[in-house]
Amino acid sequence: MSEARPILLIHSGAGVIGRNVSSGKQQAIRASLHEALRRGHARLRAGDSALDAVCAAVTTLEDAPQFNAGRGAVFTHAGTNELDAAVMDGATLRAGAVAGVRGIRNPVLLARAAMEHSSHVMLIGEGAEAFARERGIEFAAPEYFRTEERWRELQNALTNDARGEPQDYFGTVGAVALDAHGHLAAATSTGGMTNKRWGRVGDAPVIGAGTYANARCAVSCTGHGEFYIRTCAAHAICMRVAEMHQSATSASEQVIDREIPQLGGSGGAIVLCADGTFATPFNTEGMYRGWIDGDGRPHIRIWKDE
Repeated sequence: MSEARPILLIHSGAGVIGRNVSSGKQQAIRASLHEALRRGHARLRAGDSALDAVCAAVTTLEDAPQFNAGRGAVFTHAGTNELDAAVMDGATLRAGAVAGVRGIRNPVLLARAAMEHSSHVMLIGEGAEAFARERGIEFAAPEYFRTEERWRELQNALTNDARGEPQDYFGTVGAVALDAHGHLAAATSTGGMTNKRWGRVGDAPVIGAGTYANARCAVSCTGHGEFYIRTCAAHAICMRVAEMHQSATSASEQVIDREIPQLGGSGGAIVLCADGTFATPFNTEGMYRGWIDGDGRPHIRIWKDE
């Protein structure tokens, strides 16, 4: 059996920007996406696993303040940062996830530790943080996660709440990869929803909703998580590929462009198949996304018309 040609796709949010974003901010975003692609693909070139690659890419995005994950996470109603993440290995169907954790610099690494070093799939809150300490996962002080842009978003959301005009901000980072052995993996990380309350958890750490991988397909989603949970979006796409033999484009468009909007939701996804074909569907004005495929060059896009 010949080796597969490694491929990496990443995203860092759909529908979270408008055309009026400054050129300087666009440049910083593109630079961070490029670095995530570079680091993830370097692992694939070295012969490492798809799981290694997606974790390398996502940790890079978690460390970048431009995105709603890790360092750039949004604030809850109480003015704290609660982080969610998940990983899944398509070859084994092993998965790990964490939700509602505070102070974890790279939640995706804690999700991987949960998969590899516990008997559970999902850990939450204080228990997940205790597990992180046992495993030597890096913590960061609250000020590490504070960015003025996110703090302003919370203040705007609180004002809108007081006026009876709630406004939601969404954003997620994620990666899917195909390694030289033909194995797939997916990873997703997020700070959730600005002004969220009551321990709200979105789709990103829910296996089958925002994150899923099997032997035929890997998916990481971004958007209004409640609708991705209700449609089991990531799993639905993979099942269309694996069981109905649909293409990445056809399977993902059915879920992202039809089922989710019919319920009132919006967002996007990155989808990668074991044959190397992929899709980056979204039903919003833009989605931060990038990939390195067979040509070995990074490709970065934001808008539909790029």
